[in-house]
Amino acid sequence: MTAGDFENKNSARWAEYEALVRSVELGKPMPGVENLPQRFRELCLDLSLAQARMYGTRISEKLNALVIRGYNLIYRQKTGGWQAVVRMAAVTFPQTVRREWRLFWLCSAVFWIPFFALLIAAKHDLTWIQSILGSRGMADMEQMYGSESGQIAHLRSAYGSNFMMFCFYINNNVGIDFQIFAGGMAAGVGTVFFLLFNGIHIGASAGYANAACDPKAFWSFVVSHSSLELIGMIIAGMAGMRVGLSILWPGRLPRVRALVEASKHALPLIYGAAVMTALAAVVEGFWSALPIPSAWKYGFGATLWVLHVVYFLLAGRQARDAA
Repeated sequence: MTAGDFENKNSARWAEYEALVRSVELGKPMPGVENLPQRFRELCLDLSLAQARMYGTRISEKLNALVIRGYNLIYRQKTGGWQAVVRMAAVTFPQTVRREWRLFWLCSAVFWIPFFALLIAAKHDLTWIQSILGSRGMADMEQMYGSESGQIAHLRSAYGSNFMMFCFYINNNVGIDFQIFAGGMAAGVGTVFFLLFNGIHIGASAGYANAACDPKAFWSFVVSHSSLELIGMIIAGMAGMRVGLSILWPGRLPRVRALVEASKHALPLIYGAAVMTALAAVVEGFWSALPIPSAWKYGFGATLWVLHVVYFLLAGRQARDAA
């Protein structure tokens, strides 16, 4: 097929495509605009054929200009504004967590195994717990969770307001998640270390609260925000491990390129973990510290755990099937 034959055969389709693009650019989409993505793919194929068969710069440049115009319209609309935020929350984030299920279970094991080990060990021997927390840590636990009434008084004297408490917790939670994620740059070793450290420290704190403090004061305070904070921590670990594994096993790519690609794949995990951490601080500052019945807090916390399980198992599946 000569260049002239190629142009004559496809000119009507190119003209239709250009008319669709022009109508969208002018803000007055014409009938049949829903066919624009299909016409865009066909034009990309035509451009590849024109370049491979060397039909000349005139045809190639014309098709290339049309492809650029269509690309700017299609992908600008797909990724812009609140639609992108909603899609990230409803589709991309849970899909990415499911796709990285091996990293999810790895990070969960690194955190939860020492957590439950120390929680159970506290019932039999507090020696390990005391050595982990130290005298300062045990004193803080007793002051914070000695009793429900004393807890509220301690929080008000320490922070002054719920907003200041929120500021403290979001700074603390973001710092922990950043450490876990940034630890992935050390080939994943830092991520494993910080997940393990937090599992040990939080498990020791929970065990000490059960053995030496008022368990009701402790669990009623942490249960409401526990799912947001702890799952967010694990997801930050997943992002860190994805980066770390790209350094250990870059495959056929140079390590720098592999690191860049892994960082792109980890972005939904980072965004999701950041939002969950922020929401945990909101709950911790404006709900967990309120003097309300413990049953309400337990019910709220259990509901969030169930919602998280349903969200990560089911959200985004219909969008994947449609694709």
